[in-house]
Amino acid sequence: MKKYRSLNTLSGPLLFFVVLGILSQLISFKQAAAIATICWMGLWWVLRPVNIAVTALLPIPINAFFGMVPMDGIISKYFSEIVVLLVGSDLISLVWEKTHLDKRLAIKSLCGIGTSMRQQITVWLVAATVLSIFLPNVVVVMILVPVAVSMLKFLGQGDITNNPIATPILLALVWGAGFGGFGSPLGGASNLVAISYLEKLTGQEFMYVDWIIRFLPLLFIILLFILAFLLHLPMPVEHLEGGKEYFRSVYAKLGPMKKGEKLGLWLFALATILAFIRPLYVEYLPLMKPAYVFFFFGMLTFVLRNETGQLLLTWNEAEKGIMWGMIFLFSGGLALGKLITDTGAATEIAKVITLLPLSGGVETMFSLTLFATFLTEISSNTAAASIAIPVVQSITQELGVNPVPYILTTIVAVNCAFILPVSTRAVGVTYGLGPDDLMRHGVRLSIMCMLLVSALGYVCMQFWPLFNHI
Repeated sequence: MKKYRSLNTLSGPLLFFVVLGILSQLISFKQAAAIATICWMGLWWVLRPVNIAVTALLPIPINAFFGMVPMDGIISKYFSEIVVLLVGSDLISLVWEKTHLDKRLAIKSLCGIGTSMRQQITVWLVAATVLSIFLPNVVVVMILVPVAVSMLKFLGQGDITNNPIATPILLALVWGAGFGGFGSPLGGASNLVAISYLEKLTGQEFMYVDWIIRFLPLLFIILLFILAFLLHLPMPVEHLEGGKEYFRSVYAKLGPMKKGEKLGLWLFALATILAFIRPLYVEYLPLMKPAYVFFFFGMLTFVLRNETGQLLLTWNEAEKGIMWGMIFLFSGGLALGKLITDTGAATEIAKVITLLPLSGGVETMFSLTLFATFLTEISSNTAAASIAIPVVQSITQELGVNPVPYILTTIVAVNCAFILPVSTRAVGVTYGLGPDDLMRHGVRLSIMCMLLVSALGYVCMQFWPLFNHI
């Protein structure tokens, strides 16, 4: 085993230098190094010779050695706005754990959801998808994953990693929170990027209601497709142990909610509500984005006291409890996206598309969908949208076809990433979702979803007039 561990460790840098040596003959050295970094990190995320959070830190030393982009751009990703959001929501979730509010919510969810595995998967997937229509997908996954994990542990599933019972539930959560964002402009920053490009292209304002009319039908179809995929995964049991009546009796024994629990719930509820109604106060508090809302309420945990007069959270508890690994894992994906975009490696990848024999038909739709999906797998969907949409616009205009349906399809594609443990998937992996399970099932789903999205985009372009203009 030690021999294989050493081999797995060396495989990453070896692959890096092989890819660097080959690609540097074709593109610039910095672009080649950025793509080689993807290969190194992807291989280590699969083989796991070191902790996956350690792999997420690789962009820092690699960029320091090879100088692909200014270091400030990389370092800033490790305490970006999204990291602020993660820290804030993590502080609130620590209060839930300390006061056992998470246990109360887990038992309550079992009383309502039931213990059928098929029902569990369906409810968690739909809940994650619907919430991510209105809230940032990171917020959604931080809301739901801890509750689901608490429920599973309460049912005796102590070891979550590579657990065939926990895996489909966690996949439903991270995938649902990921793809559901394209249901409305509020679902993610990538949607706002897309609106900006479309409005510049057409010279018209793209109303939020128009967005929903065009995308909700596609969201519903993809939701059903992913649900069917999840329900066909191997499940060792049909029902989780226990029944609704049992969980109701257990919940009754908990008694009324204590002050600490209520405060933890209110902190979370107020942060979520304020994040959702941001359009109502953005004019007066333009800098108070959801990240800073959650951070503010997270900071209140060090000030407010429970029913016994103790602080909801002490610094020592926060220092030990914050999921630093999850934060680094999420940040690593952002840093990797920075390397790809700022070196121009993404542009070089896009040039490959222009060499294909494209005519504007279904093969064009698939090629552009493949490109957008690849970008969002290795970076954030916001970065992917920023890169893919102008490339799609350029290619379609060169072909002399209407760019709008291709751009709308690209928006769907940049929200459909299922493989690597970055973005929302990083949260699930930190809580126990096995990266190998994520990648193994994610590859199959990603391939099928690319085909589905391409087909939907092409059919809508041909038969749905609303899909051809905004």
